[in-house]
Amino acid sequence: MIGAKRIVMLWIVWGIAWLGAATIQRSIWKPGETFSEYLQRRGVPLQVLRSISPEDSKYLYEIQGGEPFFELIDDNGTLLQSLIPLGEEMQIALSRQWGSGAYRFDIVPIVHKEVHDTVALSVRSSCYRDIDRVTNNPRLGFILKTLYKRRVDFRKLRKGDRIVFAYRQKSRLGEPWGQPVFQGAVIRTRGKDHFIFVDRDGNSWLKPYKEVKTVHTGTKTVYETVTRKIRTLRNRKGYIRPIPGARITSPFSYKRWHPILHRYRPHLGIDFGARRGTPIHAVNRGRVIYAGWMRGYGKVVKIDHGDGYVSLYAHQSRIRVHRGQYVSRGQIIGYVGSTGRSTGPHLHFGLYRRGRAINPLHVIGKGGSRYVVTEVTERKKRIKKFAKTEIKKVPIPGAEKLKKRMETLLHSSSVKGYRWREIADRLIYVDQITKHKEASNETGYDDYGQTDR
Repeated sequence: MIGAKRIVMLWIVWGIAWLGAATIQRSIWKPGETFSEYLQRRGVPLQVLRSISPEDSKYLYEIQGGEPFFELIDDNGTLLQSLIPLGEEMQIALSRQWGSGAYRFDIVPIVHKEVHDTVALSVRSSCYRDIDRVTNNPRLGFILKTLYKRRVDFRKLRKGDRIVFAYRQKSRLGEPWGQPVFQGAVIRTRGKDHFIFVDRDGNSWLKPYKEVKTVHTGTKTVYETVTRKIRTLRNRKGYIRPIPGARITSPFSYKRWHPILHRYRPHLGIDFGARRGTPIHAVNRGRVIYAGWMRGYGKVVKIDHGDGYVSLYAHQSRIRVHRGQYVSRGQIIGYVGSTGRSTGPHLHFGLYRRGRAINPLHVIGKGGSRYVVTEVTERKKRIKKFAKTEIKKVPIPGAEKLKKRMETLLHSSSVKGYRWREIADRLIYVDQITKHKEASNETGYDDYGQTDR
């Protein structure tokens, strides 16, 4: 809470004699705009590009068009600081040094806090509009519908129906950041209460406990006619792995501890461990849109598969295709190497959909290989396995307490909920100014501070 603390505009001190004001500006990254084009538009010398390491330069390609970012601008229109997100955990920090006026580039974790809230309201017009009216966060209504799936028809909710739900949400500069995480909800409609409780894995349950199945297995010797199934591989259309049978040495992550730089960096792809010279296969048919050197990625091939999907194969020792060439699924496009910034031979594989990096494991291998089963019957001695399934009720932590709290709000007619701001106030506390100056002088970046509500 703000309490008795005084709030003032953020003042930036240049030298000793000049004092001016600076404001936080929320901007949207222009689709198709490169980082160098942004620097030119903001009047930042392109010399800052030379200070970016090859390892960090590849993250410039991960800036997403249409995504919001924050800028600190003085009264003369000079960019003092820019914070550009790279996913939910990391961000680019571009800051103007207080003494020299030169700009500094770095990649740092995103500073945010977490809001825990319980929302209670009565339906007046529609579920989505009423939740947006109370919280100013329209995503909550759509996620709530997803949790209930087909258990409640949101189109048939009537005026006066009661909705209560609890969730937590990351907050950055007063705005919701990332996806909200629900703990539970209840909807009263037509005199019936529909509860939902969410466990730590994101699974929804109708009761404040989850049913865990435990399978007890055993074996016994039997003499019988046995039908044996023989499986043969049949290929289908779909995405396959770039190196069949290779193990994953580093998974997809928005925040990974870098083994060389010894700091947190996003890892927007999957690393497959393999020996130098191991063939790399196209995960699906498509057209090669890039084949060459790409700074920290080394020798790279990018393939456009259509439907918004583009795959990337980095750190190759030798490229076997050229730009504009059409390739088929499984065709060899290059060989494993360790070019660019790499600790050893491996393949960095990235998959993008409409320009946004996605976890390749959600796509590759799905709809790919399928087995054709042929049955062979014979009489023989065999060891037969048996299984006994036991269902155990495991309480969801905090669900019983949450249920009582929601029941209390369910029988009340009050409206309750944390209301998110469209954009954070461009204000900070007086006692935060010194902290801001010290942080800026030492590191060159700051998240401008936040006011509690």
